[in-house]
Amino acid sequence: MGLIPLAKKGNFFHIYDFRVKPGTGDEFVKKFEDFDYSDDNPMHKSPYQVKDGVMLRDTEDHDHFWLIGEWASVEEHKRILNELKDIAPEFVSLIEDLDKGAFIPKYGEVVSSTPQHILDAAK
Repeated sequence: MGLIPLAKKGNFFHIYDFRVKPGTGDEFVKKFEDFDYSDDNPMHKSPYQVKDGVMLRDTEDHDHFWLIGEWASVEEHKRILNELKDIAPEFVSLIEDLDKGAFIPKYGEVVSSTPQHILDAAK
């Protein structure tokens, strides 16, 4: 299989950069996966989610995480975030500084992505 671009030009990434309460990293991952892979997660029901997100854990600080995903619409992602407030998944309670906006995504537009024909030629 040839290389594929990480994201498509014109789409958006949501990027969360946050910490969990000290020593709760493993519990956080478990609770996040329990919710994320369940039928209760409205993110996975949206046609605007281009690629499923990934959770990254800092290799030097196990209580520090990043969550990224590719979407076709920032507005749709924000709309679904409002739905999640009513659901209140368990994993959220383990995030530090929620009252200070610690789990609010930044959005970035994909402005450059290697065209597939270039990736195919690199094989």
